[in-house]
Amino acid sequence: MVARSQSSAAGVLALLSEQEPAFKQHALKSLNSLVPRFWAEISEQIALVESLYDNDELPTEARDSAALLASKVYYYLGENDEALSFALGAGSAFEAEYRGRGSEEYVETVLSKAIDRYIELRSEEQVDGKPDKIDLRLRAIIETIFTRSIAEGEYKQAIGIALESRRLDVISQIYNKTHDISILSYTMEAVVDTGFSLSYRDTVLRFLFPLFPQPSAKGISTHVHALIRLLVTLNDSSLTVPLLVSLVPQEKLLAYQFAFDLVEGGARDYLESIRNELPAGDQSTREIFDKIRYILSGQESVKLYLEFLKRNNHVDTLILKHTKDVLEPRSSIYHTAVTLQNAFMHSGTTSDAFLRENLEWLGLATNWSKFSATAGLGVIHKGFFEQGMTILGPYLPQNGGESNVPGAAYSEGGALYALGLINAGCGTEISGFLRESLRSAQGEIVQHGAALGLGIAAMGSKNIEAFEDLKNVLFMDSAVAGEAAGYAMGLIMLGTAAADPVHEMLSYAKETQHEKIIRGLAVGIAFVFYGRQEEAEKTIQSLLSETDPILRYGGVYTLALAYAGTSNNDAVRRLLHIAVSDVSNDVRRAAVTCLAFLLFKNPGQVPRIVQLLSESYNPHVRCGATLALGIACAGTGLQDAVEILEPMTKDGVDFVRQGAFIALGMILLQQSEASSPSLAPTRSLYTKIVSDKHEDPMARLGAALGQGLIDAGGRNVMINLQSRAGTRNTNAVVGIVMFCQFWYWYPLAHCVCLAFEPTGIIGLNADLKVPKFEVISNAKPSLFAYPPSTKPPKKETVAKVATAVLSTTAKVKAREKKKAAADGDAMETDEKSASADEDVDMKAEEQISKASKSLKKAEPSSELIPNFSRVTPAQLGCIAFPSESRYQPVRALTATSTSSHAGKHPVEKLAGGGGIVMLIDTKPQEEAELLEFEQVQLSAPTPAVANGDAVRAVPTGPHIALDESAPEASPPEPFQYSFEHDN
Repeated sequence: MVARSQSSAAGVLALLSEQEPAFKQHALKSLNSLVPRFWAEISEQIALVESLYDNDELPTEARDSAALLASKVYYYLGENDEALSFALGAGSAFEAEYRGRGSEEYVETVLSKAIDRYIELRSEEQVDGKPDKIDLRLRAIIETIFTRSIAEGEYKQAIGIALESRRLDVISQIYNKTHDISILSYTMEAVVDTGFSLSYRDTVLRFLFPLFPQPSAKGISTHVHALIRLLVTLNDSSLTVPLLVSLVPQEKLLAYQFAFDLVEGGARDYLESIRNELPAGDQSTREIFDKIRYILSGQESVKLYLEFLKRNNHVDTLILKHTKDVLEPRSSIYHTAVTLQNAFMHSGTTSDAFLRENLEWLGLATNWSKFSATAGLGVIHKGFFEQGMTILGPYLPQNGGESNVPGAAYSEGGALYALGLINAGCGTEISGFLRESLRSAQGEIVQHGAALGLGIAAMGSKNIEAFEDLKNVLFMDSAVAGEAAGYAMGLIMLGTAAADPVHEMLSYAKETQHEKIIRGLAVGIAFVFYGRQEEAEKTIQSLLSETDPILRYGGVYTLALAYAGTSNNDAVRRLLHIAVSDVSNDVRRAAVTCLAFLLFKNPGQVPRIVQLLSESYNPHVRCGATLALGIACAGTGLQDAVEILEPMTKDGVDFVRQGAFIALGMILLQQSEASSPSLAPTRSLYTKIVSDKHEDPMARLGAALGQGLIDAGGRNVMINLQSRAGTRNTNAVVGIVMFCQFWYWYPLAHCVCLAFEPTGIIGLNADLKVPKFEVISNAKPSLFAYPPSTKPPKKETVAKVATAVLSTTAKVKAREKKKAAADGDAMETDEKSASADEDVDMKAEEQISKASKSLKKAEPSSELIPNFSRVTPAQLGCIAFPSESRYQPVRALTATSTSSHAGKHPVEKLAGGGGIVMLIDTKPQEEAELLEFEQVQLSAPTPAVANGDAVRAVPTGPHIALDESAPEASPPEPFQYSFEHDN
């Protein structure tokens, strides 16, 4: 007999009205299993069910069942608060439901609500200091969740709840059980990369620091990256100095490695504090501490990276030469385009051969093009701080004043700007000279360059005197000088959130009538609140509510920089709202672009977020989407981003196309044809756009910049807003923000060089020398190879025209053939031998062709790479030190992200690794073979004469003469054109 399926709960509900408690208890148990099917019918009797829960005469088991039934009914009614309230009263009944995983969706919902309630109440306890707000039954449920998660190995889930609810004891409990350092690293990344407040973030990091074991160079230390990131984030020298001291002298290699890694991500004032607090040391340790102090100055890192870029320069000069030849040099925008392309491609290489070979082209620069050309020398020689004054000496202001040579102010201002770029990251010594130049400069052009140079060289120094000098220039109310002063004031106070400077800057921005000054101050305020998160909220709200669109523009950048790298959901939501609602196109474009600064640690998310924005009717929103993709996905070769950008290169609006060309150059940086199928078509597209004279100048400028970015730094640098230490790359973030302002002022595009990070392995021994050794790259060489060089165009051979044959000539040839008949046999023999030779040649060619094909098929699966060679971030995971190698690293080469975001997207940003690596010498008794660095000798400036005017020039050496007196070309003579011959 087949049992009928139950079609109603009326019969069981009727038992609830019986007098016998046993019937009621049986009915409640039965109804709990029937709720998913008959919850609507049961809900009509919910009052009766609640009364049974309140009935003290019923046994506890029956009351628990009544509470569980009421909780389930309210869940199906969508009343989750009531569902949780009755679940707490269900006691053992709900616990059995949870342990048995019955009604999975119901249990998960109630537990989720319980966790939210617990987190909310814990936060209130922290604020009020009253620890008795949480219901004991709720505490019991949460403790059960913790216990079960730990028992089942769901550590990340438990850590997430513990962080949200401020239960750091749970984190300690998990680590004491597992002794897994990755648990500590995960916790650190979770609290740093999400929207926790700064104060709580620091509390967690200080709690985690003593849990990390003491690092040791015995074997490869695996948690150096995590410790470095923790220390740099806390920015507290009182924690760092004892750690460094504890490593000296037994672990001096590890101490040097910590110093190099701290320089990669640490703020300038933080590094300076460590240097000042380190002890002098005794006779045995004094030399070690002196070396650590020197490393912390940043100069050793800059020197090594400079040498790396000089040795590995792979610039394809034919690309640059072609761009110069097809772009009209007398057009200011085209001259600037070639200047920027050359500067990007040769950034940090100190190679100015292109400029020396094209002095005539260089001499055509006038006014601000001359300013950019001179500033380009700073990009080319970036990091060459030892010779910066010598290189730029011919162009710097002489005797504290300005030259009388026409146009010299542009060269002088550009030289001061270049001096700041050369000394970026190690500009403490040059700041005094730049301040003096700023004070003594009379014209706004020289002041403009001096202010920019000072801001970049003294970035983050918090130098009040420099700030006051810039403020004095600002109060002159010169549009050109005031704009640069606004940017520089923000750079000096980078990340300080100082109230007084912000008040002064904002007050003057509201008073002045110059849009340039307002924009400089607005972005400067954003720099002041860099990384300050909730501390910037008051200023953000104030700026975003302004009627002046330029101040709202600054508010957008303030929001983005305050939460840079955190992927803060609320900040992303606010930027998206501004992007579709603001009445100013500039503000909307900035809002979309700034998404990149929030999400650069998770580039795989960006294409999905900006997909719809890239199809907006508003071209400024589309342009912002291109830059957002380029900045966030730089160097990843992410195909999702490329697929969005490729159609935008055919957009009907020229500045959208410009943005697409620039973004593609950023994304395909350090990609090979094997790793990215879009590389070759993109390079061909750049050449086509640059060569087409009918293209709009903005599109051609974008293509030229794209060519420069895709081959930046001699094809040896990467744009990465995340440092090797795993923290925000401050120089890179600042450089990209300044680069984005090229929309208004082309010379600011030079600042993108601040984001160029050399990619390679630079191994050092205990004496900080560079030994010769090789590492294994476990990947096909073509996957990470340099792009092939461009081949010069072949000279076309002129085909001969068939000659007309006269009749008399034909008769003569006929007689000659008859005479040659007797020699026919000999000729036939010669022909046969010739044809035999041709057959042999053909067979040889076929064999060579087959051999070349077999060689291509037999590409090795690995290769040996010498020290001081380029290694891209994607390649780092394939690098291994041979076990038999004399040298071994003191720390792991890579430290990929282990945050909750990892794994959701195919692309992960490198969270540390590569760069300068200290090496353990396993054979110290043997003499080491070292790489020798070339010493560049610069000749002293020699005056030259051109067109009767004095022109400061150097006939030899690495600096180039700009003809500061070259006259403008005269217009052509008037003429009349006859249209009769047009047909």
